Formats: sequence, C-alpha cells, structure tokens
Amino acid sequence: MDNEIQLISDGDGLAVIGTLTDVERFLASEGLLSLSKDLGLRRLGPLLRLGAGLAQAGSEIAANSCRWVKLTEESAQLVKKYGLMESKTPGVSYAMVGRPGSIESWLRIVKGSGSLLTNPAILAGAAGIMAQLARQHEMSEIKSYLATIDKKVDDVLRAQKNAELAKVFGAGIDLDSAMNVLERTGGVDDDTWSTVQGRTHTITDALGWALGGLDALAERVESTTKIGELAKTAKEAESEVQELLAVVARCFELQDALDVLRLARVLDESPDRLDGRRLVLKDDRQKRRELVSQKIEHLMARMDAAAGTANSNVLLHLPSLRAVVGSINHVGIAVDEFHRPLGIESGRRSLEATRWWDAARDRAQLKNAAAEAGRVAAVGVGVAAVGVAGVWASRTALAREGDGEEG
Repeated sequence: MDNEIQLISDGDGLAVIGTLTDVERFLASEGLLSLSKDLGLRRLGPLLRLGAGLAQAGSEIAANSCRWVKLTEESAQLVKKYGLMESKTPGVSYAMVGRPGSIESWLRIVKGSGSLLTNPAILAGAAGIMAQLARQHEMSEIKSYLATIDKKVDDVLRAQKNAELAKVFGAGIDLDSAMNVLERTGGVDDDTWSTVQGRTHTITDALGWALGGLDALAERVESTTKIGELAKTAKEAESEVQELLAVVARCFELQDALDVLRLARVLDESPDRLDGRRLVLKDDRQKRRELVSQKIEHLMARMDAAAGTANSNVLLHLPSLRAVVGSINHVGIAVDEFHRPLGIESGRRSLEATRWWDAARDRAQLKNAAAEAGRVAAVGVGVAAVGVAGVWASRTALAREGDGEEG
C-alpha cells in the first residue's frame, strides 16, 4: 500500500520498511534520512528458505526498501511518538504508520496487516541484521575516538611482557580481513570463520589486563596519603587511564566485529537460531559494559576521595591541591571521551580546588594545618616555621572576624 510504512525497533536502532519513496519521505520528514543506512533485507534469503509459509513475506521484502538509523536522543523520539508495541520476538517492538489522502503528517495505523510485522521469523531476522548494523556503527564510533586521542593501542599491547596481550594485534588484522570478506561477499565462508572464531580469548585476556590496570591504579591512589605524593600519582594517572581505556575501547571494537561475523554466520548456516544468538550476544555485551562501568566508577570514587583529602589540607598544600584537582579533572574528561562512542551517559562535573582564603576561614582547615605543622615541627622546627606562622596568622584573622574587628 502506498504511503504506508512499518517501523521496527530493537532498542539499539530503528528500521523503516516500505517502498523506497515512502521510506525516504518519512525519514526526511523526521530529519533522519542523511543518518540512515540500507538495512539489506535481501540478506534474509536463508531465513526465507526455511518454509513455504514465508513466501509471501519474501515477496514483500523483494518489493520493499528498508533503512536503519541508530537510536539517539532524537531518533528515539520516533519510538515514543508512534507508540511502538512489543512483539512476540524478545526486545523487538513495531508499528504501522501511514499518511492517508492529503494529510501531510504521518499517523499511527492501529490495525495494520503488514506481513513483516505479523511474522515472528521475519522480525527475528530483521532484528539480527539490525544488531549487526548497531555493532558496526559502534565500531566506527570507537575508531573515531581512538583516532582523536591519538593512542597507538596495538603498540601499547605489544610493549607488555605478557605475550598473550601482543596477540591482540594479530586478532585485529584477522578480524579486519574477515569484515572485508563479509562486506564484499555478503557472507562468512568456512576458511574465514576458522581464522577468527578462536579469537575470543585473545580479546577477553586483553580486556582483563586493562581492567586489572584500572583496579591497580585505584588501589595506588587509595593507598597514597601524603599530598605531595598524591599529586604525583594523580599526574601519572592522566596518561595511564587514557591508555588503559584506549585498550578497553579496542577490545570492544574487536568484540563488536566478532559479534557481527557470528550473526552473519548463524544467519547463513542456522537461521532458525539467529534470534537466540542475537539475545545471547546482547546479554554478553551488556555484562561487559556493566563490568567496565563498575571498574571506572571505582577508580573515580577513589580519585574523588583523594581530592577530598587534598581539599581538606589547603593551607599548607595549595599547589599540590591544584595539581591533584587538575589531574583528576583530566582523567574525568578521558572517561567522558571513552563513554561517548559506547553511548554511555556521563553526568560527572569538574572538581574545583578550595581557595586559600576560604580555607583560612574554615576552622577544620586550620585544625588540619596546625596538626600537620606540629608533626613536622617535632622533626625539624625550621622546616615548619613558615607553615606554622601562616596558620597562626590565619587563625588570628579568623578570631578578629569573629570579634567583629576589621582585618
């Protein structure tokens, strides 16, 4: 039917199916045409061969076009706008939309009869292809991120003493080659698959190494109590965190490639298992993201605690405090840059160093400074003389203010 399209969403992307003219007109009306990609419904061929009951759906696929767009804040509004309904395929929702007669706006069709939407096998197949496009989109975003931060991740991995980590470089070459085969031939042959199918452990080992590095850094920050040493540790963390997150991002990129190849392989070899594999890979990906987020949150919590320690000792350590806060803010920026290609929201705010004169009016700051100056004086009076004089001058100013005197 003219002026009628079908919408399918799997939570990561939105597919728009209909005649080429209607699909492009709809996406253009929503400002999303330039961001969309061809879904390639023709790749559902193996699925359509499973039974004669899919012949009608196959005919409709041949006559229609389908474009996919990544779900972002803007495109996600379409799902809400047209009220997509849950289907029998887990995680997949759909709707029929039309523009009858002379009406300019697109309207939700309550009773649609599109065969694609009523056929679970086709929905599952479309969702499998949508999952591949979502992973490829993420791969592209990660490549841009790694190019922006200018980190040679493979060089970092090869420099490690653990020979297993150096294998990530080779895994990247194999997976890039396999993705090229998929793009040029539309499938993954036996030789190509045999080359990459064992690369999972290579990727997970590298990911584990990077996450272990984040944990070790968090412990180092937590165990550093002297403000001067803390400034040094925080400065070292700036480059270390960016390096480790770059390795994590590379692991996600390679895992995405492996997932795309797995889904393509299943679609060709066992299309009836496609939906189950899609859901398993989606669960695994979510668990990896949660694990990485936990490690990052743990590190940032330790660094924020360190900043709190430094901020409570401003009077004698203002330069070190500023260094600590500056380094932690740089680490926070690196984390935000890492989160962006993965679509992870970050609500972190930059820290601010307490000003010296504000600290001089704070009784707790004065107490901390006096206590530290006293400890230093016990070792060498001359070393602490200036610090003690400054603390007592601040305390005198505070007392005058409390008595209503002008300083």
